[in-house]
Amino acid sequence: MPFRRSSDLPRQSCVLLAFLISLAAAAATAQEAAADRTAAPGTDTPATVPDEPWRADRFYFETSLNNIHFHYDPAHSRYPKLVYGEYHMSDQWLVGAAAFDNSFGQASQAVFGGWRYRPLPELQPLYLKVVAGIVHGYHGQYRDKIPLNHSGFAPVVLPSLGYCVSRVCSEVVVIGGAGLLFTVGVTIP
Repeated sequence: MPFRRSSDLPRQSCVLLAFLISLAAAAATAQEAAADRTAAPGTDTPATVPDEPWRADRFYFETSLNNIHFHYDPAHSRYPKLVYGEYHMSDQWLVGAAAFDNSFGQASQAVFGGWRYRPLPELQPLYLKVVAGIVHGYHGQYRDKIPLNHSGFAPVVLPSLGYCVSRVCSEVVVIGGAGLLFTVGVTIP
């Protein structure tokens, strides 16, 4: 996977390494919490209840840490800017909106609906998420950089993989065929 510039390699590698370390630490915390769920003697109820606020919290806000483009383009912005919010209607369904600078530094917005799935019962903080909606903001010479862009509006589908530790979550978002976006966010009751 080519990076934007060779000088970006150390920075992007450090961000990716920090993300992987935080995932490993979160997995260790989840294993400790699972170990604490042993049943109290003579009962079927857990001795302790793990702290999983992300299960019941309704709002999630995040921002971007870094992005990696699959193909080099000198017009790509060096640092991503993202303000993202979603409302959890249930444990699986969500709606949200985002304001961001696209890969070419143009102010952009998106509204979407989504679905979140926790594939591993023994590792509940891990989730897969797919959001779909409308994005606006790719115009001028960059209009064709996003498929089906008509009048500045285009459909978008973005899958991601996330992990939560207490109320802090981090995601790796696949941004179409363009690259990966690394984010961090927080859930709020």
